[in-house]
Amino acid sequence: MKAGDVISVYSDIKGKCKKGAKEFDGTKVFLGNGISELSRKEIFSGLPELKGIGIRMTEPIYLSPSFDNVLPSYLFLQNLPSVVVTHVLDPQPGEKILDMCAAPGGKTTHIAALMHDQGEVIALDKISNKVEKIKQNALLLGLNSIKAFCFDGTKALKLNTVKDAEGKPPFLPESFDRILLDAPCSGMGQRPNMACSWTLKEVTSYQPLQRKLFTVAVELLKPGGVLVYSTCTITLAENEEQVAWALRTFPYLQLQPQEAHIGGEGMVGAGLSLEQLKQLQRFGPSVVPLRGTDIDSLRDARIEDMIWLANKDCIGFFIAKFIKCKST
Repeated sequence: MKAGDVISVYSDIKGKCKKGAKEFDGTKVFLGNGISELSRKEIFSGLPELKGIGIRMTEPIYLSPSFDNVLPSYLFLQNLPSVVVTHVLDPQPGEKILDMCAAPGGKTTHIAALMHDQGEVIALDKISNKVEKIKQNALLLGLNSIKAFCFDGTKALKLNTVKDAEGKPPFLPESFDRILLDAPCSGMGQRPNMACSWTLKEVTSYQPLQRKLFTVAVELLKPGGVLVYSTCTITLAENEEQVAWALRTFPYLQLQPQEAHIGGEGMVGAGLSLEQLKQLQRFGPSVVPLRGTDIDSLRDARIEDMIWLANKDCIGFFIAKFIKCKST
């Protein structure tokens, strides 16, 4: 392989391809064709320090162009459901909002933007470099209403009643008008994901943590306030089962309809009524029969059909909206 050669690019699904191998018959997925920027010798002699573009893709199998670093001070790229969830929260100017698990800050900055940067948006994450990323994104987008703290959301409730004048976590009960809990999850809705090494134990480990965070969120929410729970996974245990648990555990919470509602309904199996399932929102590619579709035929499709397809063909995601009916 020399610089300038036309190259076919594949993903090694199981990580079995040996470095420097000249042929490979293992499990792989075709990603597209491109032109090599470097020779094979230059690539391998430069590792591991070598960084940058090795293959410039000319015929990727995906049609969407790259928007990386396009108008970075104006645009923040997100998956469709991540945009929808902030509209479901519906933050209003002047309110005090908590984003409990906020990194890297896409939803946090969207909340502040929808509030016209008027009010207070508190963003928490327990990993310090991720908190710095939230601050950088807020600065880049010129948003002044965001305050980001390195703090564990499960400990965000202040147990004594001494008021903290500086507004730092932990917080007194019933301090927030609206709370977004975009919870840590198994992430099984994220795609494309060419390789997966998760164990069943890892996949099932998130439910207790999500319930701890949810309990704190309920305590921090004002009466009449809105709590939105979301995940980027598709499991029943982390989504509908959590909603059923929440309604049993906190009888003063009421499930609410969502606006905008462009995803599917909730999944049966957790004991929720059909009416309750209609108030939930699930996204994922499984509802769209794309396999075997002629991509070229989509170029001539109506714009309405393309929008419908784009709204359905996205990552797996779940949204539930609650209102707190009385003080706790």
